[in-house]
Amino acid sequence: MAALRCLFPVLSALFVLSALSGFFASTSSSSVASSSSKSLIVSSSAAASPSPSFAYYISGLRGDGPRLVRLLLAVYHPRNRYLLHLASDASDRERMDLARAVRSRVPASRAFGNVDVLGKPNAATNMGSSVLASVHHATAVMLRLDGGWDWLVTLSAADYPMVSQDDIHAFSSAPREINFIDHTSNIGWKDYHRVQLIVVDPGIYLARRAQIFHATERRPTTESFKFFSGSPWVILSRPFIEFCILGWDNLPRTLLLYFANALIPEESYFHSVACNSHDFQNTTLNSDLRYMVWDNPPQMEPHFLNVSDHDNMVHTGAPFARQFHMDDPVLEKIDREILRRGYNQVVPGGWCTGDGRPWFDPCSKWGDPNLVKPGPRAEKLKELVKKLLEERDSQSGWCK
Repeated sequence: MAALRCLFPVLSALFVLSALSGFFASTSSSSVASSSSKSLIVSSSAAASPSPSFAYYISGLRGDGPRLVRLLLAVYHPRNRYLLHLASDASDRERMDLARAVRSRVPASRAFGNVDVLGKPNAATNMGSSVLASVHHATAVMLRLDGGWDWLVTLSAADYPMVSQDDIHAFSSAPREINFIDHTSNIGWKDYHRVQLIVVDPGIYLARRAQIFHATERRPTTESFKFFSGSPWVILSRPFIEFCILGWDNLPRTLLLYFANALIPEESYFHSVACNSHDFQNTTLNSDLRYMVWDNPPQMEPHFLNVSDHDNMVHTGAPFARQFHMDDPVLEKIDREILRRGYNQVVPGGWCTGDGRPWFDPCSKWGDPNLVKPGPRAEKLKELVKKLLEERDSQSGWCK
């Protein structure tokens, strides 16, 4: 039990860990309080800084543990909060291995207490509402653990950053209430093939993995709210997340009930909530800030990116790209030429105080987490954010 107890600072997601096969039943409540208090102290200092702080929800399926670790190394910064989730098709052993890998490869996470592995997994049925339920669970955990972050970023094991976390300082120019949601109400063919369909996700009520099934009847197009759809990958402000989870208006709960029986609800739920809310309909920027390559007409998923896409990815200035095969050579190129990340190391930033000797991890020692040193990619991202803000200001509102 001693070895398992030492993993608890990584697996410190409070109440969500109680179902991890009882492995941590003997761990004292004081251990939980210590880990959580440490992370909250860091977050409060981050909140006082002009640089934004991000909550990353990084999700994967069975066998994705190594990919989640690599992605964490590429986006880690002590100012941020991270929640890693392997869906219920993965074993408890995989979650334990993931926690061990985080603890050994990201030593700063032990000091700052800002990385958690979800101990009670959720289902992730393809095209089903269990995926949306998992995002809701993750956002509720993020709010419970840490009140200091500014934006929630959803990433999957197939994603990868195109900027360092110091470069993301470029978000400082954006109002903190802005939501980056690719969306439209011009849904076309989706009205018949998505909106009117009634589906049931067995992942909500079955322990084993199963496919969604369709009802024989269809439902009329919605009249009580306007239907919006777009990219499932979003960057959401903390005020909007609080609105969706705490819900001082009944709109988020009403739409959540509706989308429980919708196909691929993560492509429409947050979009429809934001654009039907008087408080948030003018806070959207019509972009998911991802570089993706689609067929025409688009298929269910974008192309897998490779080395031939590298120059275009760099040119766009997008902070994230998807999707990638595991350990594709283009990831090595991104690590080497853009992120300057060493093997099995986090991306170096202003907070790292190591001496920079060859093969020495510069982030094995650290100083002020609020010190940032943006690189040349930060200017590209700043230009992109400025352009999106100008486009938004030139419109009467994106939610159309």
